[in-house]
Amino acid sequence: MSHEEVIPPEYSFYLGCVIPNRYPFVEQATRNVMNELGVRLKDMEGASCCPAPGVFRSFDIPTWLTIGARNVSIAEENKADIMTMCNGCYGTLLEVNHQLTHDEQKRTFVNEQLKKIDRKFAGSVKVKHLAEVLYKDLGINTIRDAVTRTLGGLKCAVHYGCHLTKPSEIRPWDGECEDPKFFDELVEVLGCESVAYRDKQMCCGAGGGVRSAIKEVSLDFTRHKLEMMREAGAECIVVMCPFCMLQLDLGQIEVNGIFKDEISGPFAFPVFYYTQLLGLAMGMHPNELGLIKRHDLKGVPPYVNQEPLLTQIFQKLGYDYKQLQKQSVKAVS
Repeated sequence: MSHEEVIPPEYSFYLGCVIPNRYPFVEQATRNVMNELGVRLKDMEGASCCPAPGVFRSFDIPTWLTIGARNVSIAEENKADIMTMCNGCYGTLLEVNHQLTHDEQKRTFVNEQLKKIDRKFAGSVKVKHLAEVLYKDLGINTIRDAVTRTLGGLKCAVHYGCHLTKPSEIRPWDGECEDPKFFDELVEVLGCESVAYRDKQMCCGAGGGVRSAIKEVSLDFTRHKLEMMREAGAECIVVMCPFCMLQLDLGQIEVNGIFKDEISGPFAFPVFYYTQLLGLAMGMHPNELGLIKRHDLKGVPPYVNQEPLLTQIFQKLGYDYKQLQKQSVKAVS
């Protein structure tokens, strides 16, 4: 009796800008975790910036649509839906895909532009965030079954970010954007506690070009979120967006300086991308997840020192952080 071959799910893997340039270990962790989960990731060769929704779309929608459509067309060549790791990339590619699929006039205009470079938008793929792939495509039970080691009640402040849930009409969360639970469930299935904190759905402060244009206003958002997280007793922050990660990681250092006279004390929350914690709970080695910093260089992410908390987590999992660090340095020297 023959058995049908099980075809692994596959996605066009869209990297965006911030992860390759700031947090390459997030790409490493995500690739390794998805491989362990039996998901095939197909690279999108030649992909560009999404382009950023808070910048391009604010002043030149035709260009935003055209560049976004070019990226989608690469996934169409792959014959695989797009999976993004960034909320902003998700917002652009999902909304471009939606608009061009439903608006013939816009689609005609964009394809006139793409024809100049021998490309065409066909509307044949879907755009998904990593969160949707994990929670809906694979399913929470699949994630639960993959977890082999509990993270011991680690108190996490989950940050959803804006574009992951809004505008809700074309997101996959059944219209829920004010009090979603899917990310909390993904965190808690790892044996962590997702702490409740005030203004949880508030922007991290980076979006809409605010970080670039008015840094202090941007960081005041961040300061408020950090205060709420501290008030709730969080030990770390968990994100699924690299731009939010940058704002809550590097932003903590900046808040500690700019607002030093207004806060009760310096913030020092380690910020983790979800797949880093998922991989640990799946029994993967910390080196596969970008959790061992191999150098003392300043100004290199992660900006907030993760070692004190990781030492505690690793101890529960049977690892010695210092020993792992020595081994890692030796391996690359």
